[in-house]
Amino acid sequence: MNQQGVRWTAEQVLALAPDAASRKAGSKLGTAGPWSDAGSTGAGVVWGLCKGSGTKPYQTVVDTTGPAYKCSCPSRKFPCKHALGLLLLWAADEETVRGCEAPDWVEQWLAGRRRRAAGTEGAGAGAAASAGGGDPEAARRRAERRAARITAGARELEQRLADLLRGGLAGADRSGYGLWEETAARMVDAQAPGLAGRVRELGAIPGSGPGWPARLLEECALTHLLDQVWLGVERLPDPLAATVRTRVGLTAPAEGPAVRDHWAVLAQYDTSDGKLTTRRVWLHGRASRRTALLLSFGAAGRAPQLALPVGTVVEAEVTRHPGAGQLRAELGERFTVPVALGTPPPGGPVTDALSAYGAALREDPWLDSWPVTLTEVIPVPSGDGCWQLADADGGNALPLAPAALTRPGLWRLVALSGGGPVTVFGECGHRGFDPLTAWAADTSGTVPLT
Repeated sequence: MNQQGVRWTAEQVLALAPDAASRKAGSKLGTAGPWSDAGSTGAGVVWGLCKGSGTKPYQTVVDTTGPAYKCSCPSRKFPCKHALGLLLLWAADEETVRGCEAPDWVEQWLAGRRRRAAGTEGAGAGAAASAGGGDPEAARRRAERRAARITAGARELEQRLADLLRGGLAGADRSGYGLWEETAARMVDAQAPGLAGRVRELGAIPGSGPGWPARLLEECALTHLLDQVWLGVERLPDPLAATVRTRVGLTAPAEGPAVRDHWAVLAQYDTSDGKLTTRRVWLHGRASRRTALLLSFGAAGRAPQLALPVGTVVEAEVTRHPGAGQLRAELGERFTVPVALGTPPPGGPVTDALSAYGAALREDPWLDSWPVTLTEVIPVPSGDGCWQLADADGGNALPLAPAALTRPGLWRLVALSGGGPVTVFGECGHRGFDPLTAWAADTSGTVPLT
């Protein structure tokens, strides 16, 4: 067991899998059959030898405080199926994975982790000292040159939007995607990846279904707004200016005091654009009552390294990024291993969720969605294959986002509810509500929906 005496659930383990194939393969290894010399420590370290196709078993070890993984198999997935299988065995079979002293090969790996952690801290301090002692004038000139390039790109994009409107939005589907991609490439050349991303989103709208000209007009208006506020960014209040810089692609490091709290891991899911996999992890602080978003990235074909089991709580420090209404943060030092989440985060009815999203839009007009927790809601069909989450008292309802209608998580939510009220955490936006995690009224278990 870990130091609090709580093992993870199978759902929490499988939430760490990088893809569906890994979940399936890991589930097959979650039995005692292929494993030998398995054990765990009270500090949250789990290990075992897994029989493979060769004569020598794979050495697999997991530090659940990270979590961090090491396996001698050749897989490039992170975590691999052996790590997932070992954690599933640890979660389900206390007799097979008993508490004991770690073998030498596990201790060697742990010692290496400690050395690397100490080296990283030293390197970080050295980098900070180097940055502080660098040439501030040279840094200022570099920043000015990049800002000038972004300004030129924003003006070029404004001309592209004007040409689009002059030619009529209804005919935008006849020009094809090539012109949009060319414009996006020009924004990349201007060192404005945020503008490039918005252009690619614009290019995907024409011909995308009924009502696409109206959707294209809305997104063009938001892009025009971003262009205009960038051109006058020096006149904006500091928090809004930081948000605008982030939206055009000028990332800023996390800053300010770290917030130490017991952070509940509410949701984790991956998205991919074919070149980069982005992992989003939602946290909620018990004492601070803050919500934080952790982002981690992985190259195509490789899962991001950051992985926290959904439905657990970890005591840690979190430092947020600057910007108006900014929720993105960086995870700092962790003081405990993850333990099971006892109760869902506080929430409210549908009207509270809409109010929270509206208030967030005042701070950041380019927000697609805002994290909220709905309490006492029931999933009900609304016709034409659509669903909504309705207040149990019949007051109001939120339609589910189109992306949620095609995921198995929808039916998991319906089964969990059984026609009764549930608590649901998700993202509320202009496309609807995207449910990510749910809790039944009569149980304390966390059910991931992604």
